[in-house]
Amino acid sequence: MSTTRSTAAGKALKVLSTFGRERQTQTLSEIAQRTGLAVSTTHRVVTELARWGALERGEDGAWHVGLRLWEIASGCPRTQILRDVALPFMQDLYEATHENIQLAVREGTELVFVERIAGHRSVELVTMVGSRFPIGSTGMGRVLLAHAPRDIQEAVLESPLRAWTPHTVTDPKTMRAQLDRIRREQVFVSDRQLSEDTVAVAAPVRTGRTGPVSAALGIVIAARSASRALGLREPLLRAAYRISDELGRRAHATV
Repeated sequence: MSTTRSTAAGKALKVLSTFGRERQTQTLSEIAQRTGLAVSTTHRVVTELARWGALERGEDGAWHVGLRLWEIASGCPRTQILRDVALPFMQDLYEATHENIQLAVREGTELVFVERIAGHRSVELVTMVGSRFPIGSTGMGRVLLAHAPRDIQEAVLESPLRAWTPHTVTDPKTMRAQLDRIRREQVFVSDRQLSEDTVAVAAPVRTGRTGPVSAALGIVIAARSASRALGLREPLLRAAYRISDELGRRAHATV
């Protein structure tokens, strides 16, 4: 057994890691089974986490993530400034398109969705704020991948690429060509790569107009409306530029 697993912090992290978007509530026995910890140990850890506010118990006796954990996570500096800057421009973009507007960042070889605006008429998505996917699986992810360090790109391209739909590009050579095109054209149209019902238009967000890519901004529309995609390129790129400019301004102000 590793040192991390034997520490109190390691056990607490193992318990917390069993929760997620697709597993929001669990019984004590389910948590114990998934962590591999004894039920008595699991009970002690869960009780300590609940006392602090990281976990809460529902009326049915099952456990779920507590509000205090969300409060702490929402203060993550990497995403807080980005979201504060991007949200007004995302709102403008939504008003202009009335489609799903999403913001995502890269973490290793995955992307994490950190903000989203959607209307009641927007197409239903398989993604949501806080969810993460392999970076090559979405249009926004491929924009992030195109501007990622070379070792990240090679790690993704050398690994098997999952086919989420019959349209998903899984051939490394084709993917490399896509990444080259993204770097040249900035805006990428992702046609039914993650879901057969959606088409995404994505662009990079930088820290300053020519600075490093810090996020990806995307518009997701229904596949049946795919003809609209080309018309969304300009407003999307304009919003991405404005977010980039404001991020650059704030970065200079803190120097």
